[in-house]
Amino acid sequence: MYKAFVGDKPIIITSDKEKVSGFKNYRLRTVKIKKVIKKLQNNPDLKGVKLYHKNEAKLLKRFLKKLPNVVAGGGKVYNDKKEVLFIFRNGKWDLPKGKKEKNESIELSAIREVEEETGVKGLKIIKPLDTTYHIFKRNGKYKIKVTYWFKMKTDYSGKLQAQENEGITKVEWLNDKQITKALKNSYANIKLLV
Repeated sequence: MYKAFVGDKPIIITSDKEKVSGFKNYRLRTVKIKKVIKKLQNNPDLKGVKLYHKNEAKLLKRFLKKLPNVVAGGGKVYNDKKEVLFIFRNGKWDLPKGKKEKNESIELSAIREVEEETGVKGLKIIKPLDTTYHIFKRNGKYKIKVTYWFKMKTDYSGKLQAQENEGITKVEWLNDKQITKALKNSYANIKLLV
């Protein structure tokens, strides 16, 4: 099973056909994904959608063929105080991430993007985290953003620098209590990750 999001509404990609209250079921093989996106956006009573396919091994591959993919890397970065690095972009709290460049490994993309968006240096990847999926619209076209996340550590204690040209207005280290508050104004993917 996989989850992708349209805004905060989930698309569950699964081999399970069972009906769930508030969700609409579609066959993954034949679904018109743009119609599903519009239904999720325009129907406040619809909690989410299930896309099903009998072959569990083919779920993700078939789903990712439905729209162009944008591959990104990001970090859940911890400092020596066990605080987590957050950015505030477009009115919501988020974790730093960005698009992978050509001929760049996803690990290097994640480190580069965290550095660019926050000014934090000395990043070390500890381990991979879950991959997240969300659908967005750019230049009139829908795409699936596939973000590979990594747990990172740094002993950086210098100035945090928001990448304003990317719409980032704040960069902050947040403790557990602050994270709980920030997640009330964040994205579904980030809530799953944190």
